[in-house]
Amino acid sequence: MEYFFTCPHCWEQISMLLDTSVREQSYIEDCEVCCRAIEVRYAAENDEVSGFSASAAE
Repeated sequence: MEYFFTCPHCWEQISMLLDTSVREQSYIEDCEVCCRAIEVRYAAENDEVSGFSASAAE
């Protein structure tokens, strides 16, 4: 599922593909605009995102 959110570094709206078949996930991915690291955490229920956070990873 494509999920849109605001980068915690550059404040641009970006998107990432989330695997909603996994109940909870946490990983580091680079912003597609500023290339800085973002810690992504999300939870999914019934193939929908039920919780999401994106924070600056230094």
